[in-house]
Amino acid sequence: MAYKNRFAVVTGGASGFGYGIAAAFAARGANVVIADINDELGTKAAQELKVGFVHCDVSDNDSVSALIDGQQKIDIFVNNAGVTHFPMPAEEVEEDDFERVFRINMKSVFLTSKYVIPKMKATDGGVILNIASTAGVSPRPGLSWYNASKGWMITATRSLAVELAPHHIRVNAINPVAGETPLLATFLGGDTVENREKFLKTIPLGRFSTPDDIANAACFLCSEDADMLTGVTLEVDGGRCI
Repeated sequence: MAYKNRFAVVTGGASGFGYGIAAAFAARGANVVIADINDELGTKAAQELKVGFVHCDVSDNDSVSALIDGQQKIDIFVNNAGVTHFPMPAEEVEEDDFERVFRINMKSVFLTSKYVIPKMKATDGGVILNIASTAGVSPRPGLSWYNASKGWMITATRSLAVELAPHHIRVNAINPVAGETPLLATFLGGDTVENREKFLKTIPLGRFSTPDDIANAACFLCSEDADMLTGVTLEVDGGRCI
């Protein structure tokens, strides 16, 4: 019960990596709140894991403010919510699709930081964990604006880590390779056997990441065992970025 008496919020926690992280935190004794825009999935996930659920649009200031103000304490905040666009030439991506990537992958981190940081400063510390992507380290053609959003998140992680260290707030990121999540079909441009085989050839360990893979890394980075780690952007990618 390494996380007993610790309070954690996981955005996009109703499915995929977020669900895995929320489940792992709860299993280790944390008080967990899932924040998600999907009420049906969020309620179901919360019931399964016996944790809390709050409806939240991470791209909306009032929604994020209500989420964070509603928590008595936050020891761990995970920015997991994210989207991508279909693979295509950069100039062919529609403005609406770019705006969606910007709002959910980038603006959300700005908004959550705006409200989480003061709360953590008031309690003398905490951990912020951003779920970025190998796309921000080793970009794939056809996903330029998604790649850029994750590169932005990696830079934001490092910058916040330096800025917040004097306040005992650690900020790290995980860079997953493509995983078995609802985002996979969009990321691959269609979840087909051919597309899967093509991408798997780029991963030395020969498989996609799983929610458990990311959750295990998250549990370490947010634990006291990682107390000297901040500004880390950890690839959990089966060797994809080598």
